Amino acid sequence: MNPLRSISSSASYSLRANLRSHLAPSPIAFARCSPSASRIILQRRGYSNAPPPPNPPKEPPLQPEIDRQRKLRDQANVGPFTWKAAALFIATGVGLYLYFESEKAAVLERRRQELSSKSIGKPQIGGPFTLDRHDGGNFTEKDLLGKWTLIYFGFTHCPDICPEELDKMGEAIDIVDKKTGQYGKMDQGVMPLFISVDPARDTIPQIKKYVKEFHPRMVGLVGDYEAVKKTCKMYRVYFSTPPDAAASDDYLVDHSIFFYLMDPLGQFVDAFGKATTADQVAEKVLDSMKKWDDAGGNAAAGV
Repeated sequence: MNPLRSISSSASYSLRANLRSHLAPSPIAFARCSPSASRIILQRRGYSNAPPPPNPPKEPPLQPEIDRQRKLRDQANVGPFTWKAAALFIATGVGLYLYFESEKAAVLERRRQELSSKSIGKPQIGGPFTLDRHDGGNFTEKDLLGKWTLIYFGFTHCPDICPEELDKMGEAIDIVDKKTGQYGKMDQGVMPLFISVDPARDTIPQIKKYVKEFHPRMVGLVGDYEAVKKTCKMYRVYFSTPPDAAASDDYLVDHSIFFYLMDPLGQFVDAFGKATTADQVAEKVLDSMKKWDDAGGNAAAGV
């Protein structure tokens, strides 16, 4: 054996042993550095008095944290509830309500103005007047508001034309009443008016008896000569009754033989002559009613 190689191996072994003794930690230090991992190893090597590993820290419960996160998320979505926020919400709602109400009123006013001006281009028929009713009291142009009206000017001593036109007018109204469900109702439906152009002979009792023959809703009107003349002028009606006539006088009365359709604002819609049938009158009235309702009706017109 080579003596030099033997000496070298021996020296190398001694060096490695010294290095291990200086570099390797003691069992106690090893246990302190890794208590949870080396406790069993130390006990196996005889270190029964090795300190036990410290208790691991307890994890906080999850539910309170979950609740906190949920609360933060809800506040981020809708914001925190406060009385100030509630008052602001209520004030905003009231403001929106008032705004929409004002807009609704503006729309109704525009419709009313449209309905008020819809007769542009048509004859300016109608206006203020005051006459006496057959059943007592006065009747003015304001009594036309809110109702559809058919108006005929005539006189009770008329032999044929007046009765024929009034019969046609009553028949047309019955047709309209049946179509609109107003048939047999005294306080609803189209109002028929008979205005006498013979104030000298057409007394209130005479007119009261006369109008019953044509329609149960018909209203008879008359006044003195000046009141009748003014009303006929407003409605562009011609009549030839002498201004100083007396009931006992023998005279003839000539007058216009058509009747008018007036809307719920008391405005002229159409006129019907002798050649127009009751069905045609009813058709025109129903068509006018539909257009009126489509435009907002009495509510939009303010009547």
